[in-house]
Amino acid sequence: MNQNSMEELLAIMAKLRDPENGCPWDLKQTFKTIVPHTLEEAYEVADAIETQDYDELKGELGDLLFQVVFYAQLGKEEKRFDFDDIVAGICEKLTRRHPHIFSDKTFETDEQVSANWEREKTKEREHKAQQQVSLLENIPHNLPALTRANKLQKRCATVGFEWPDVAGALLKVREEIDEVEEELAADKIDKEALGEELGDLFFALTNVTRYLKHDPESILRAANRKFERRFKQVEIKTKEAGRTLEDSTLEQMDGLWEDVKKIERT
Repeated sequence: MNQNSMEELLAIMAKLRDPENGCPWDLKQTFKTIVPHTLEEAYEVADAIETQDYDELKGELGDLLFQVVFYAQLGKEEKRFDFDDIVAGICEKLTRRHPHIFSDKTFETDEQVSANWEREKTKEREHKAQQQVSLLENIPHNLPALTRANKLQKRCATVGFEWPDVAGALLKVREEIDEVEEELAADKIDKEALGEELGDLFFALTNVTRYLKHDPESILRAANRKFERRFKQVEIKTKEAGRTLEDSTLEQMDGLWEDVKKIERT
């Protein structure tokens, strides 16, 4: 994108928000009302990447960029900040958080780079506060739950609060499974307590995933896509057999499921 392209986009945004001749929908928006659209656009970017639809990705990235421009326009109108302030801020932050690129400091491994990144973020949080803040400050609550769990665990790992190896994390998963089974074995199941134990199980499994250097949100999205792909094949094979899913037994559907898995693996 050249400078003229960015200026054109900013000019379009300003026109959409023009008090007299702007778009009625755009004029009604606030920081808060745009958030759901921003989240939706971010997921559409992720989906285009995961499906390797790069023609679609170009458009989705444009939609996501427009969200930033929209926030910049609102900030300018309220005399809080403008687009140039946003760009200046991220340039300064990236330069400061990458001393191994923009100064003579060196790191040997990815882990050292990540640890330095987290240290810099901690300094920023402490600088903003008048008193000592929690290590877990400023992790947004509206993140997807798996993503937030991963961030909480990564933040704690920077100060050594994690298992020495993956065996400990796996043992915790087994412990949480046992506690779920204990709740299920009770004479009267306490739904709230069961939900709490299931949450602990998700959290523990997320920690195993993080420890093994996978992103939990990404691999669950991949698992969802795999399930969807396989189940659609089960639907097709059921129809080819002259049945509907409603008329099929669990054994019949499971048999077709196993057939689909075998076909995919060959």
